[in-house]
Amino acid sequence: MPTPFVGRHTELALLRKRLARVSADATGVAVAIRGRRQVGKSRLVQEFCDGAAVPYVFFTATKGASPVEGIADFTAELRESSLPAAPELVPATAPTNWPDAFRTLAAVLPASPSIVVLDELPWLAEQDPVFDGALQTAWDRLLAGRPVLLLLLGSDLHMMERFTAYDRPFYGRADSLVLGPLDPAETGDVLGLDAADAIDAHLVSGGLPGILRAWPHATPALDFVKDECADPASPLFGVPEAALLAEFPAPDQTRRVLEAVGSGDRTHANIAATAGSQSGALPSGILSPLLRRLTVEKRVLAVDPPLSTSPGKPALYRVADSNLRLYLAATRSAQELSRRGRPEAAYRIVERRWTAWRGRAVEPLIREALELAAAASDDFPWPGTEVVGGWWNRRFAPEIDLIGADRAPVAGSVYFAGSVKWLASPFDQQDLNALRTGAAEVPGFDPGGTGLAVVSLSGITRAVSDDAVDLVWGAKDVVAAWRP
Repeated sequence: MPTPFVGRHTELALLRKRLARVSADATGVAVAIRGRRQVGKSRLVQEFCDGAAVPYVFFTATKGASPVEGIADFTAELRESSLPAAPELVPATAPTNWPDAFRTLAAVLPASPSIVVLDELPWLAEQDPVFDGALQTAWDRLLAGRPVLLLLLGSDLHMMERFTAYDRPFYGRADSLVLGPLDPAETGDVLGLDAADAIDAHLVSGGLPGILRAWPHATPALDFVKDECADPASPLFGVPEAALLAEFPAPDQTRRVLEAVGSGDRTHANIAATAGSQSGALPSGILSPLLRRLTVEKRVLAVDPPLSTSPGKPALYRVADSNLRLYLAATRSAQELSRRGRPEAAYRIVERRWTAWRGRAVEPLIREALELAAAASDDFPWPGTEVVGGWWNRRFAPEIDLIGADRAPVAGSVYFAGSVKWLASPFDQQDLNALRTGAAEVPGFDPGGTGLAVVSLSGITRAVSDDAVDLVWGAKDVVAAWRP
């Protein structure tokens, strides 16, 4: 029995719009769809193809296959698809190069609208250096004038961006669709959870459909984790493990850097020390290019510089995907215990690390929610806010969770400073005093004009509510930022 398809109403509508354009104009449309592994690209497109009621071929490349093997697999998939009017129209002997393979494809395209899907496009480009050019030529000469929707999928974000860049053959020929994880509101709707539990579920799952499909309805995050600790093959463990092995199969320096960040090291110096060896810390000349690759090319890490009207240091690194972040911090260790038949001990690891992990992991989500609210809501107190970050000095004393400003990395104006308290206890007067004292050190903070914001899981005390706080948010407000 197939697993249920969750969410993605907006993305399905966008694909249907492209297919409608193909039908109306009787010409081709190409769409390049990129997104991190396990975000659901293939499942989204399969769902779209199943509901489109037009013939299609769905080809998925195999990593490491030779060009000859790839073309043979493509030809076999084409023969067995609903695209040709009859299987014998596809030659029994596969072509030996991609130009001929695309000619075979064009020869069996019907006169009515159809769909062609090429999944894991970067692997095809890795296998054959002429693939990009062959696809561009085939599109221009054979496909673009036919009623076909060409969907190009890839998980390597950097390579997919390069595929349609201005200096590459396919530049200007494809629309780009970035498929992100389900947002907290979609996560809550899918699982039937209230706002606070929806945020927890989003942090645990990373909004990845592959995990959410295995999540029982209305089950809080820790209850789900506890149940999954009895199943070492659970998607809770398997999805991040597969993503890690696919992107970083070898335990090399890049893996060590990623794992250092996942274990809680945030600064360049701490990462260098943890990812180093017995001979000492990893030299900056080695670490800096690795961090750049992980942030700019792989997008598996994110970097947060301190935000104020003055340049600041140090920048802090974090694992961008909260599900992978939890895996590196806790659930990988829990999985090992689960494999040894000790589910109770596995769950205790996660439970012990949960409060501290969640307190850090929720901050980027709240910053994004505030940015969305500032852009979309007329009621937001600081409508000029375009970016929300944090601020800290070299001593991390103080460390301000929220800074709202007009731009980054160096702001022209600081509109508000704020605190995130994602605990069972409410934000109280002591927390407010600490916020005021710390915010006063932020370059650009004006005690008479810059606002104060509080985001608290458990609300605020009466003393704080009677004081001068300009914005107070709870879990419902955070989730509401993603709703239209």
